Amino acid sequence: MEHTSQQQPQELTQADAYYVEEGQGRFRSTIHAQGAWNEHEQHMAPASGIMAHCLSRHEPREGMRIARIGFEILGVIPGGEFEVVTSTIRPGRTIELIQAELIAGGRTAIRATAWRLITSDTSEVAATEEASIPSREESTTWRASDVWPGGFIRSIEGFQAPGHRSGHGLGWIRPTLPLVEGQDSPDWVRLMGVVDASNGIATRVAPGDGAWIFPNVDLQIHLFREPEGEWLGLENFVSFGTDGIGLTSSILHDDRGAFGRAEQTLTLRKVGA
Repeated sequence: MEHTSQQQPQELTQADAYYVEEGQGRFRSTIHAQGAWNEHEQHMAPASGIMAHCLSRHEPREGMRIARIGFEILGVIPGGEFEVVTSTIRPGRTIELIQAELIAGGRTAIRATAWRLITSDTSEVAATEEASIPSREESTTWRASDVWPGGFIRSIEGFQAPGHRSGHGLGWIRPTLPLVEGQDSPDWVRLMGVVDASNGIATRVAPGDGAWIFPNVDLQIHLFREPEGEWLGLENFVSFGTDGIGLTSSILHDDRGAFGRAEQTLTLRKVGA
């Protein structure tokens, strides 16, 4: 997939949020949603957050929650004005599949599908095999903007935990701005808006001129419980294959422990090749 677009770059809004809502499913990205690979595109992290925001508001049903969101990145995500269109693909009493499409410049840039499942009290058997990661108190400050460019990266706070190294990330990140200007978002939606940054916290090769690039073409998130709080804890593992394809796999944490997993398929390319 080639990330190209004929759309002219738009002037980015300077509001103190990642997005400004313009009504009827339309939004405008701000400088804080700016991507790291291309200054004229949105970063996938806040873009996935705004799509989770719209999915959470699509025909909500009491006693059900989203358990998985799969994002397919169909090309460049242009900065500026766009629309999110939601629909129900598979209705059901206890299980349903819903969809969101982010449309900019007359084309779909991201398509997301989400399974929404009925909830019940399963605390009697609740358990996970995922180990906890070091706390923020045990970690050191990490400035993502020292490694990556872009408005979104400048907007996040981070910590690196003991054991963090290239290819195996351990740490914590959080967004410092509201997802949508003047609106509160549920904790899980705000955290969905930073999950995609996992691909950049423990790079196997340093990004930059004359180096390799490794953008992801998708983002698959599974949530076995609903997360809480404003900090996303990450333990990730970055694998590069021998034929131009890689994978970033992440275990997702909040202050209570692990709550889910994320996978990102990477396309590996040598700059200038």
